[in-house]
Amino acid sequence: MALFKHKQSPRHPQREDLSGILDMPFLLLVLLLLILGLVMMFSASYARANWDTGNSAYYFVRQAGFAAFGVVIMLAVGRLNYFIWYRTAMLILAGSLFLLALVPVIGKEVNGAKRWISIAGILFQPSELVKLGLILSFAAMMAAWQDKMDSFRYGVLPYAGVLALIAGLLILERHLSATLIIFIIGATMMLIGGTRKRWFLLGGAAALIFLGVYLSVKGYAGTRITAWLDPESDALDSGYQIIQSRYAIGSGGFLGLGLGRSRQKYLYLPEEHNDYIFAIVCEELGFIGAVGIILLFALLILRGYWIAIHARDRFGTLAAAGLTTKLAIQVFFNIGVVTGLLPPTGISLPFFSYGGTALLLQLFEMGIILAISRWCVNKDAIGRSKA
Repeated sequence: MALFKHKQSPRHPQREDLSGILDMPFLLLVLLLLILGLVMMFSASYARANWDTGNSAYYFVRQAGFAAFGVVIMLAVGRLNYFIWYRTAMLILAGSLFLLALVPVIGKEVNGAKRWISIAGILFQPSELVKLGLILSFAAMMAAWQDKMDSFRYGVLPYAGVLALIAGLLILERHLSATLIIFIIGATMMLIGGTRKRWFLLGGAAALIFLGVYLSVKGYAGTRITAWLDPESDALDSGYQIIQSRYAIGSGGFLGLGLGRSRQKYLYLPEEHNDYIFAIVCEELGFIGAVGIILLFALLILRGYWIAIHARDRFGTLAAAGLTTKLAIQVFFNIGVVTGLLPPTGISLPFFSYGGTALLLQLFEMGIILAISRWCVNKDAIGRSKA
């Protein structure tokens, strides 16, 4: 973690500090994944859209509209001075926690889970906004308390308190996957931020105890694990989706059936255009196509960490690292579930899965990373500009 240490405390970047344009490799990777995601979302969704609405392009048109708007937002946020997120981090966290607390009261139930709220007709999950608030607030606190992170008071207590509060609210939603992601993001940022490693042993033990108690109390989570381990035992109910996903992946083989030629998307595989869209990717593009998309995600994640390492101050480093970690975890969880490596979690695949508000937030977060990239300390680029 030495690469993330010894960064200066945040200060308002001046105009003369600007080292150049947005990081083009990162931007191009985001746009490429977004385009591929739209193509695959249309291919995976048109049978379902025709069945649901009579318009086979319904989901695609909506997603494409959100994507276009999201790109504008990403580029606009990328041009902002990222110091604004240092100043507003705690407000974003407080607002997201307030919305999360409203879910049990005014939340809407979708597919048997009450995790969504509707504002002005827009349906979204406050847990996604909480993740952003967590990352920015942790980055701001760790930047402000840089020299105190080895103490319990500044290096453990405030972060553990925030994580415990979020976990308590998510338990009311029965949202185990979001709870796990929140804990992983928080622990990663604490490790990068300078929290002493001995506290992670205690935190890991507490997390395992929490997980054991949660699984024993919440029966639905245990049912998911049983279906994951032995889907054939309940092939027409809890194990149905897992089995259909395996059929899709197996049917694709090495080269795939061809773009648009999936069979499982014809109402056999549930959530084929959402959480399980990667199964359709495997079926249509095969092993080669699936690996190619995974490599693109890997390159984007590596570039995100490169930006974090080269950020001009500690807040930029921690914010970019946290947002990149969030992206990496969601990609890993989604692909892990679809391929049977992990039990079902309900985590979507960034840039691919259907969901307008989720896509907007993802592109907004990419915009923050791009804004940080404009002030990256790149000695080679600086040297060329001086020459």
